[in-house]
Amino acid sequence: MKTLQIILIALTAFSGCTKKPGAAPSITNNNTNMTATDTLSYLALGDSYTIGEAVSPDESYPYQLAGALNSSSVHVAAPAIIATTGWTTDNLIAAISRSDIHAKKYDFVTLLIGVNDQYQHLSQDNYRTKFAEVLNTAITFANADTSRVFVLSIPDWGVTPFAAGQDNVIGPQIDEFNAINESLSKKAGVNYLNITHISRMAASDPSLIAPDGLHPSGKMYALWVDSLKVMVEARLKK
Repeated sequence: MKTLQIILIALTAFSGCTKKPGAAPSITNNNTNMTATDTLSYLALGDSYTIGEAVSPDESYPYQLAGALNSSSVHVAAPAIIATTGWTTDNLIAAISRSDIHAKKYDFVTLLIGVNDQYQHLSQDNYRTKFAEVLNTAITFANADTSRVFVLSIPDWGVTPFAAGQDNVIGPQIDEFNAINESLSKKAGVNYLNITHISRMAASDPSLIAPDGLHPSGKMYALWVDSLKVMVEARLKK
């Protein structure tokens, strides 16, 4: 199975989504030696938390997840990624539309999006509508198999140094956005993993934060993967 990889990297923190849309995301193949017919394809959709802003690509949660699954003899190709730092749900939808993967199907899909909707003070009504849209797109990419779609909750960046003590404001807002994505995920019948409580551990453990003072470190992503891998492996082996 031919491996696809899309990595669109922005240099800003949450402000990257203010840039005007550019050309369609390009697709490159960086792992052509993986051709076994039983190798599973994986698509990761999201924002900075998906590309692993401020950490190396192999420390991002999609790459750590693929590695963990391969270690358990679940053969997974390098993830195809559609994500950029600063993207809102609207930005992700637009990027998918500009990409050339519409007809492609993947063995499983992860989705984590919404922090920039909260950061930019976009309405929760807009998030509800657009998250439902991108979730349906994720299901389509998974060949309409809801058991192969995995939604992750939005981390709470309010506990990071970047938030400058605004955790009492940011945290409740993150919870409200997560209530939306959790409700829609359960209604659609996809898998849902709450990693927000893990992100809040950074309030007392600075090693869970990347050097930029905002994004998760590879160590935090590994904690996400500990739970996500068990969930994904169970569905893939059915």
